[in-house]
Amino acid sequence: MQVTETLNEGLKRGYTITVPAADLDAKVNQKLTEAQPEIEMKGFRKGKVPMALLKKQFGQRLLGESMQESIDGALGKHFEETGDRPAMQPAIEMQNQDGWKEGDDVVVAVSYEALPDVPEVDFSGVAIEKLVVDPADSEVEEALKGLAQNAKTFVTKKGKAAKGDQVVIDFLGKVDGEPFEGGAAEDYPLELGSNSFIPGFEDQLIGLKAGEEKVVEVTFPEAYQAEHLAGKAAVFECTVKEVKKPAEAKIDDDMAKQFGAESLDALKEQIKERLSAEYATAARQVVKRQLLDQLDTLVTFDLPPSLVEAEASQIAHQLWHEENPDVQGHDHEKIEPTEEHEKLATRRVRLGLLLAELGQKEKVEVSDAEMTQAIMTQARQYPGQEREFFQFIQQNQQAQQQLRAPLFEDKVIDVILERAEVSEKSVTKDELQAEVEKLEEV
Repeated sequence: MQVTETLNEGLKRGYTITVPAADLDAKVNQKLTEAQPEIEMKGFRKGKVPMALLKKQFGQRLLGESMQESIDGALGKHFEETGDRPAMQPAIEMQNQDGWKEGDDVVVAVSYEALPDVPEVDFSGVAIEKLVVDPADSEVEEALKGLAQNAKTFVTKKGKAAKGDQVVIDFLGKVDGEPFEGGAAEDYPLELGSNSFIPGFEDQLIGLKAGEEKVVEVTFPEAYQAEHLAGKAAVFECTVKEVKKPAEAKIDDDMAKQFGAESLDALKEQIKERLSAEYATAARQVVKRQLLDQLDTLVTFDLPPSLVEAEASQIAHQLWHEENPDVQGHDHEKIEPTEEHEKLATRRVRLGLLLAELGQKEKVEVSDAEMTQAIMTQARQYPGQEREFFQFIQQNQQAQQQLRAPLFEDKVIDVILERAEVSEKSVTKDELQAEVEKLEEV
């Protein structure tokens, strides 16, 4: 087998691989010899089928397999010897396909772009300012009020029901004069103004007193989840059994216990920890952008044009679909990347290669436990379909890589931060939010 270089310009590489016909024939004969003892054919005992007959029966298929194996083997050996790492799948084209016949040598052209050598980076000059927010007492109190609102109770009142009150009702719903499944209940507590019932239902109960009856007329929405009721007119025979008003929310130990805390002080501490974690996550975004901005100026090296073009195209498509959310799939005209898309793609590819190289040198790995946690977190976005999501991830290598990539990147970022000069700066919640908003503008 012969490998001849035809192109070596920048990161572009080209080679021709010649597989001699004798080598192919030998490979086919070897495969037939290995398989012969297990082959049965009419008129012959198992393992006694003549080689000439086997070659006539299976030779063409084995010839194709042998070609592919020979080319793959030559490429593998080439990459091992040269140290080249192709940026994308190499293009392989048979040169003598039209005139090739059995007994001829096979000649293929191979072309690819090699990944560049990433230079060493001195991180000692990298200076990062980490923003730190200590949750204010007012923020904790505001969160407590929100919890109290969710934990509110109602007490019986005299007089008419008003918006915001709760009415305890019995109701029976009918469509075309007939009761329908799920359309009846007794002692049902309904907060007026909660919009938890069919549009228009709650408004018709405003002004009623305990003991009064009302026939509520509504129409189910066209997009109602129960298809047999969607768009249909209905009447509900309602009896108001009790009218209640919201009780004054008490922020005390009893309320704290409703949320699983031992006391109000313990609940405050939990809220403060949650807020601190939220602020730390936001601050991490700012730190990461600072670091990437500085890394982007520390090193320069050639980039594979194919990677930049692919990334620019992906950016263009993503931004276009964000601006046109109603268009599904590829049912649109070709989207051409702009100069801005290419500029952003260049940055992403350069930083991606830099982080990948550093991660490899530092032997950064994403553990199975970390992947499992990431999958579980993602699966929560599909309630009721968690099992299907897990199966999809297990069977889809690309989906696994999409989950693994940000985990890997974050771990490499941590390695760099350990070597960089990191200082802390106390800021307010609003100041942190302003910095996060700046990230979204870029």
